[in-house]
Amino acid sequence: MKLLIASNNAHKVREIEEILSGYFDEMVTMKEAGLDIDVVEDGKTFRDNAVKKATEILEKSGYDATLADDTGLCVDALHGAPGVYSARYAGEAHDTAANNALLMEHMKDVPDEQRTCRFVTCIALARRGRPVLVVEGKAEGMLLRAPAGENGFGYDPYFFYPPLHKSFAELTAQEKNSVSHRRAALDALRKALDAENTAR
Repeated sequence: MKLLIASNNAHKVREIEEILSGYFDEMVTMKEAGLDIDVVEDGKTFRDNAVKKATEILEKSGYDATLADDTGLCVDALHGAPGVYSARYAGEAHDTAANNALLMEHMKDVPDEQRTCRFVTCIALARRGRPVLVVEGKAEGMLLRAPAGENGFGYDPYFFYPPLHKSFAELTAQEKNSVSHRRAALDALRKALDAENTAR
């Protein structure tokens, strides 16, 4: 079975390919497939967006299977915001610096012990003639007051991961890939695929 990965993010694609390599004959990105399919992510949850993206692209692409995800940062003191709006928290420009600046402004008066947050990734695997598989992964952390580290992207410099005593932006790629929300979701997907194969 040939899998279309609904992403052109090199780091994300590499991680997906490494973890799911034994489950598909071939994996290609949208760019590699020469596809430009824009899906409006207007769902109220990560699950809504991941499923919509995977199913729409499956229908329009002609592929056997499509994998899509939706990921965001959920801050408890902000009632789960930025959540599904993480990439466009400060506007449709998807400006990382502006997103982080607005988040820090909204959190400036929140005490350290109340700055709990988590990264959430929801992955949907859509396949022709079969139910959509949906899994979720989380990474729990604390929101810093100032950025730390040069690695990663998005909110990583502000996301402190207590088990390793570092921000996500201070972790090596290997460290982050072993504990990230996306890794947890991909591991859950692998288990779901194993369970399907065992049930046959």
